[in-house]
Amino acid sequence: MADTFRLTLAQVNPTVGALEQNAARARKAWLEGKAAGAQMVALPEMFITGYQTQDLVLRPAFVADAMARVRALAADCADGPALGIGTPWHEGGRLYNAYCILAEGAVQAAVLKHHLPNDGVFDEVRLYTPGPVNGPYRIGPLRIGTPICEDAWYDDVAEAQAESGAEILLVPNGSPYHRNKHEIRMNLMVARVVETGLPLVYLNMVGGQDDQVFDGASFALNRGGRLAMQLPPFAEMVTHLDLTRGAEGWEIVPQAPAALPDEWEQDYHAMVLSLRDYLGKSGFSKVLLGLSGGVDSALVAAVATDAIGAANVRCVMLPSRYTSQASLDDAAAVANALGAGLDTLPIGGPHEAVTDALAPLFAGREPDLTEENLQSRLRGLLLMALSNKFGEMLLTTGNKSEVAVGYATIYGDMAGGYNPIKDLYKTRVFETCRWRNANHRDWMMGPEGVVIPPQVIDKPPSAELREDQRDEDSLPPYPELDAILEGLVDRDESVAELVARGFARETVERVEHLVYLSEYKRFQAAPGTRLTPRAFWLDRRYPIVNRWRDRA
Repeated sequence: MADTFRLTLAQVNPTVGALEQNAARARKAWLEGKAAGAQMVALPEMFITGYQTQDLVLRPAFVADAMARVRALAADCADGPALGIGTPWHEGGRLYNAYCILAEGAVQAAVLKHHLPNDGVFDEVRLYTPGPVNGPYRIGPLRIGTPICEDAWYDDVAEAQAESGAEILLVPNGSPYHRNKHEIRMNLMVARVVETGLPLVYLNMVGGQDDQVFDGASFALNRGGRLAMQLPPFAEMVTHLDLTRGAEGWEIVPQAPAALPDEWEQDYHAMVLSLRDYLGKSGFSKVLLGLSGGVDSALVAAVATDAIGAANVRCVMLPSRYTSQASLDDAAAVANALGAGLDTLPIGGPHEAVTDALAPLFAGREPDLTEENLQSRLRGLLLMALSNKFGEMLLTTGNKSEVAVGYATIYGDMAGGYNPIKDLYKTRVFETCRWRNANHRDWMMGPEGVVIPPQVIDKPPSAELREDQRDEDSLPPYPELDAILEGLVDRDESVAELVARGFARETVERVEHLVYLSEYKRFQAAPGTRLTPRAFWLDRRYPIVNRWRDRA
């Protein structure tokens, strides 16, 4: 019996619903494995459909199409290595999340996911039936156990597969990124290796899908939790693992591990990749955004330039009577540093016309927030007109602090199709700008060096909707606000807990009220890159109408 085995791993980027394209990518990876002499080529969870499909997978015609594509792939890949691929699978009147093993022209096995995640961004309990715990399947000399993604977060599936003869664990995943998640995955997989005494291969997909971005960062572990392979995050690649059988069983031949970037670089790469894929998979090649001279729009412009190149980024300055010369200069400096185009479209005339039109109905009432928001809504209207005319997706630029407390104008600066900084608190926006100025990577399409001038980062934030306006006129200072929001939003802490940590009760209660009050705005907001386990969308689902406040 052979004492070696070559496994090809495809850390690649599918597109939801692009079944033909995904099948072609699978076959391409299979051909690479075949050329390299592999006995098996492995693709991630739900690769044939892309992930996550959400309720698309409840359409019988969609599932039937996916299964037909898998069977056709089996026929196309009959004369070479086995192929493992994730797919929805309908069997016995029930729908499963499956991992199919294709060999000799047919589906030889369908491993069914047992543990269905039902938290955070996952709703698999409402979509799929839990499968039984499957035993291992044999490919040549090797018996392989396959816990699918969530199955490996628990000990029972891997232990059952080991007890029934598995000699290695192959874990296909559709595991989306959030900050510092790799450490969580690694700790769990080390636990599975220690419990079973088996080597383990963790294969994750890569690429953006709506708010989620899959970071890859696949790895392999030998007995004792020793790292045998580490692939880079956010990169598509096909690689080959060699296994050898010794006196203690199978072992993975170690490879030099890729270095893992720090959390600042990974967050930035996630924003770039998610925007690039959201545009490309939606059919857009160009973007535009309102460039105010402030730090948020500057960062979005940098992310967009790094994602699709400066030639495809249109910046628009829309000055009003309250726009300072410094803001005009700063916006020009950002666009110039990035190499992006900058148009100027004053809103003074439109604002005057709308104000005059409303004057008869507003007679006898003092100017207030209404007149301020008119400026923002006019900017949104003009930017959307440009988007429609030129086929450029409008990017919105509100950070997580603003999104949390509603410090944004619905149908105004919230207008747009995507927001890459939606899950980045204001204090992290500042630091991310500094990080980008100091770092450049080969996956960035923008220029090296300082692309966000220091004065843009350092000046007091202002919406410039009235004379001498500052954000801190309406909000607590951002370091204080963000610390409170991290407690209320990210950790579900009570008002009392935050007060005990030293925050003024009045301030905490006011921030909490703003968070709940702004739910209707977030419900209508553009999607944006998920960077934390408590991003505003699927991670946090609150009623729009909610009268409860924490006053214990």
